[in-house]
Amino acid sequence: MVPLRVLQVHNSYREAGGEDTVVAKEAALLRQAGHVVLEYQVANPEAMLPAVTSLLAAPWNPRSARRMRDFVLENRPDVAHVHNTWWALSPSVVSTLTGLGLPVVVTLHNYRLLCANALLFRNGAPCEDCVGGQPWHGVRHRCYRDSLPGSLMAAGTIALNRRVGTWDSVALFLALTEFAREMFVAAGFQKEKLRVKPNFVDDPGERAGRPSESNVVLFVGRLSNEKGIPVLLEAWSTLEQPDMELVLVGDGPLRSSLDAAGFRNVRILGPQPPEEVRRLMLSARALVFPSVVYEGQPMVLLEALAAGLPLAISDVAGIPGTVGNPNAAHRAVPGDPQSWAVALAGLGNDTWVDSAGEAGRAVFEARYTPAIGLNELQDAYAQAMAVTS
Repeated sequence: MVPLRVLQVHNSYREAGGEDTVVAKEAALLRQAGHVVLEYQVANPEAMLPAVTSLLAAPWNPRSARRMRDFVLENRPDVAHVHNTWWALSPSVVSTLTGLGLPVVVTLHNYRLLCANALLFRNGAPCEDCVGGQPWHGVRHRCYRDSLPGSLMAAGTIALNRRVGTWDSVALFLALTEFAREMFVAAGFQKEKLRVKPNFVDDPGERAGRPSESNVVLFVGRLSNEKGIPVLLEAWSTLEQPDMELVLVGDGPLRSSLDAAGFRNVRILGPQPPEEVRRLMLSARALVFPSVVYEGQPMVLLEALAAGLPLAISDVAGIPGTVGNPNAAHRAVPGDPQSWAVALAGLGNDTWVDSAGEAGRAVFEARYTPAIGLNELQDAYAQAMAVTS
């Protein structure tokens, strides 16, 4: 492919997560392939007054639009790739990009364009009240951080940009999973503009040994209710396999209560640097993913597949589709301790965990390598440019 000047647009998060990681990895991958990446990133203000002022402009920020216009006219990109505009950037920058005639690709990392909290999640369970309808349920239920003003701004952003057709001029949307694609189609997005393009991860290298040689079962992620931590621990407490140890990597609102509880055969490491997480995955027996929420495409699952790590996963949304091969994971009903106890017990089978690890590694090699990710990015840009020309 002829080298491109790619404008990468991203409103970064206060707590860096998987989405920020994807943005950085895609920029590095494109540069390695000879493309020029023009990074346009902002962060939401932290001080109270600037944050409030910025949030009030979240539905449509004229200042952000002007700055984007100046940047584009100065740097002349060939294509724009938008990741996140909430909230300081606002969707006004997308209208500016398309108004200048640029082909625009938008990655749908979450459900922000449909749902006030971007998760399609309320009261401990998936919620689709606003899919295909108006987003004002999110105000009534205070879905954005339990804040009425914040929920009003989030829902107002969805409603306003739907009304003025901001997203209609986007050339191509990239959904991370087939489930997400179907959800956006159900919400009224044009099917022909939605393409599935999964994330990718680096190859972590060879394992330290077969999964069956380890007794460590990993959880890597946010220690919170929506990630299924209470259900996981309830199920773990019923296991009659004292030789297995559950190791929790991450932080979150449940951290202090978990530290104080002293669960049997549970070790809480807290946040760890990427290289330590990689080492743990390459030496562990299995990874558990008990989320009860509609996920985008968690990087931790792809990293586990790359590490040849067997899985126990929630049978929810796009998670089984991301894993791909049913032989790579035990499935459990999300939020059901008994179902999770059965899945966890299955991790004690040495023969199964070794074969599941091999199956997962094969999925990584077939779907989630950087080389595949680069080809899919380049194909997406070519498609967007062809549509816009």
